[in-house]
Amino acid sequence: MAEVTDADFGTEVLGSELPVLVEFTADWCPPCRQMVPVLGALAQEEADRFRVVQLNVDRNPATTNAYKVLSMPTFMVFRDGEPVKSMVGAMAKRRLLAELADVV
Repeated sequence: MAEVTDADFGTEVLGSELPVLVEFTADWCPPCRQMVPVLGALAQEEADRFRVVQLNVDRNPATTNAYKVLSMPTFMVFRDGEPVKSMVGAMAKRRLLAELADVV
């Protein structure tokens, strides 16, 4: 799974031809660590439908603040350069896919 930064968020996420699921994460966040295998599986299994990336909130405050992210993990789906869905908290793969069904 790719990691994006403040510097490349515009090109990697906002400029992506595919929808992008961004996990706003932190090293100190246990629920974020729980999501690593789920997101890794989605990144491989759904690569033709959408991209999955992570953004570390501690190392990338500009993007974190721009999207008013306060809790980790926060998931945002971006399509055509715009955020179209936001979700907060760890969740099972099945639930995450259900949440994404109408936006990817």
